[in-house]
Amino acid sequence: MIAIIDYDAGNIKSVEKALQFLGEETVITRDRDTILSADGVILPGVGAFGDAMGKLREYGLVNVIHECVDRQIPFMGICLGLQLMFESSEESPGVEGLSLLAGRIVRIPGDGGLKVPHIGWNNLHLCNGGELFKGLEENPYVYFVHSYYLQAEEPEIVKAVARYGVPIHAAVEKGRLFACQFHPEKSSTVGMTILQNFIRVTRKGQE
Repeated sequence: MIAIIDYDAGNIKSVEKALQFLGEETVITRDRDTILSADGVILPGVGAFGDAMGKLREYGLVNVIHECVDRQIPFMGICLGLQLMFESSEESPGVEGLSLLAGRIVRIPGDGGLKVPHIGWNNLHLCNGGELFKGLEENPYVYFVHSYYLQAEEPEIVKAVARYGVPIHAAVEKGRLFACQFHPEKSSTVGMTILQNFIRVTRKGQE
């Protein structure tokens, strides 16, 4: 069973539907025991960094997430969920993120005629052998909706890079932590493969 963390963010239902399409049992929850008993946990989301961190704190989920990570339960952030896993964001100065990984979130520069937010399909350059991308050919296309992007401090955790005026760290993995800036649940067969690979990771501890 995969637990999807409920903190009033957008896009949670579409992640649930994608996992159910793959035949995976899912639950949308903010209950500590349910989250900690799951085979894997997903933090999705669309919205503002500061508001989201406020909700996670309000519902007592920050400590639950850290406990989940300490227990080595596979954990995946999607879109805003990726951003929250890092230390800070230019979108919400002074607001501390979950700090599960080292790095910061910065605004996509609006120069060069590029539209911000970045909305649409973009190809990925895969690197550093990511678990989530097994079975995919080089340069797969995925769907983005975002105005801010990740600059990770540890180059080796970056598993996919997209270019939209600047190089965007589009996916990261470290141990049992996984995150995508793009939306796998909206990325057709490529996205389904990525979610299936996450499900496979959650099964490894049961083999």
